[in-house]
Amino acid sequence: MTLETWQCVKGCGACCHLDPSDRPDLAEYLTPEEMTHYLSLVGEGGWCINFDHQKRDCRIYEQRPRFCRVKPDIFEQMYGIEREEFNEFAIDCCRQQIEGVYGPDSTEMHHYNQEIIKDS
Repeated sequence: MTLETWQCVKGCGACCHLDPSDRPDLAEYLTPEEMTHYLSLVGEGGWCINFDHQKRDCRIYEQRPRFCRVKPDIFEQMYGIEREEFNEFAIDCCRQQIEGVYGPDSTEMHHYNQEIIKDS
């Protein structure tokens, strides 16, 4: 049996593409303060100002905002996702974001799919 378990894949950074036009439902799950903070992070080309394009990682990872954290408790608070649904939901979110930023047949998508599939 193959089990998919969500994990952040180093060198991707698709989630750091914050273009608000790609996320029209932001106001549904961000507080007004978080929305202001979110919009202040959007830089050139819709990328987060804290995303290091050369290293392809976050410069403030340990201090990143709540809305940047992919954890069961945060997803439950923000989106109403039960813990038992977390893996499937988070994986789907990542796949959608990677596809939107890099494309469905991108190196990033192939790498992501390889990393999340684990044999149990």
